[in-house]
Amino acid sequence: MSEPTTTIRKLTISLPISLSDFVDREAARLKISRSRLIARVLSEVKLAEEEQFAAEGYRFYAREASQFAQASGSAAAEALEHAS
Repeated sequence: MSEPTTTIRKLTISLPISLSDFVDREAARLKISRSRLIARVLSEVKLAEEEQFAAEGYRFYAREASQFAQASGSAAAEALEHAS
């Protein structure tokens, strides 16, 4: 899978030794750079957050639609009754 070309910003970060060692092991195991590994993990966290936000929005609008249907149901039934 080819990753899109993006503008890169260099950062200097500080990590606990155990986490730094983990990053080194995982990057070696996956045969990628530490930067690429950290970017990949952060991208996954960002995507999960965006998906959670979208799901919350869908649930909100589903509740809104349900409430509207309940509120307008009797009026729709009455209109249909008068139309027959």
